Amino acid sequence: MDEKNEELVDAQIVEEDSRAYGHAEGEPGGEVVDEPMLVLGDDDPHDAELHEKILSEECAWKGKILDVHRLEVELPNGHRSARDVIRHPGAAAVVALTESGKIVLVRQYRTAIDRVTVEIPAGKLDPGEDPLDCAKRELHEETGFRAGRIRFLTSIVTTCGFCDEIIHIYLATKLEFDAPNPDDDEFVNVDLVPLHELIDAVLDGKIEDAKTVVGALACDSIAHRLGGSEL
Repeated sequence: MDEKNEELVDAQIVEEDSRAYGHAEGEPGGEVVDEPMLVLGDDDPHDAELHEKILSEECAWKGKILDVHRLEVELPNGHRSARDVIRHPGAAAVVALTESGKIVLVRQYRTAIDRVTVEIPAGKLDPGEDPLDCAKRELHEETGFRAGRIRFLTSIVTTCGFCDEIIHIYLATKLEFDAPNPDDDEFVNVDLVPLHELIDAVLDGKIEDAKTVVGALACDSIAHRLGGSEL
């Protein structure tokens, strides 16, 4: 059998399999149904079998912006284990889009990875601070821009394997420049980069910062869905 005929046979097998198995129930002979396949966390009753019961928790180390806690947990099989968890107050980040379609980015040295990164403006929440207020504050402090319009995009859990930090990401438009007011220990350079260039850098793996990757892709997705309408 030549290569072309093999491809036709493979395509036919895939099509027959999709008709033979119901996507929703996964049973032979079921009908193909157009229902959501994604089940979010805690929405599937089977996930109850995965939960760990926290038996104890103590602060093992207290830092300036985060704490490390040691937890003892009971596993689903009844055994016990230790978990080291970073407790973080959370943060807000801003995808700031100019009238000309450029994204406001900050360049700063990150000691943890020993290099300069390119990121969207962001900062941790002050005690009791609303994430929206934090987003506005960080945008102005780091870049000097104020947003005439700001909307919620999404939230991300940065490293759910060992940290409870949640970053709330916003889209800011109708920008007006004032003057930056960074913290005393904060040193940044500000860039204005076309959205399509930022997306290319993300897809090429050149942007490593998670909040920037998610924020850029979310902004680009919304822009395409609006089909040229104003963000």
